[in-house]
Amino acid sequence: MFSKKPAPQTRISAPRPVAGSSTFSVIGADVVIKGDIHASADLHVDGRVEGDIACAALVQGESSSVMGAIEAETARLAGHVIGSIHARDLVVLKTARIEGDVHYDALTIEQGAEVEGRFSHRMTSKAKDEKTAIAPGDDGGAEPKLTLAN
Repeated sequence: MFSKKPAPQTRISAPRPVAGSSTFSVIGADVVIKGDIHASADLHVDGRVEGDIACAALVQGESSSVMGAIEAETARLAGHVIGSIHARDLVVLKTARIEGDVHYDALTIEQGAEVEGRFSHRMTSKAKDEKTAIAPGDDGGAEPKLTLAN
């Protein structure tokens, strides 16, 4: 006569990453990685990396070290780097020590940062096309952007 309906079951599933959402990975201060890192996400390094890093955006902590090349769209460096750096937008903080060549589109260096290497403005393909379309002797305002911060 009286029947008890079973309680509806609820399913809990792990959230799926949404395409285009920003994610980041953290390498803690007590972590040492020997090998290359390739990440489509942003990366925060507080530990030590012995290998190349390729990522969308890199933030390096003051006590961290990277012994290898860095390739990133944006990079904010505060630790020790031994290797070349290729970044579209690069910020070198006053605690940074860099030993290697630096290739950039936009560069900010805080007073006190140490860099042993060559700086070179790397032109994007769009900038290269614009520069070739400019008459000889006219720089067209294509000067590299350099900002010095206190």
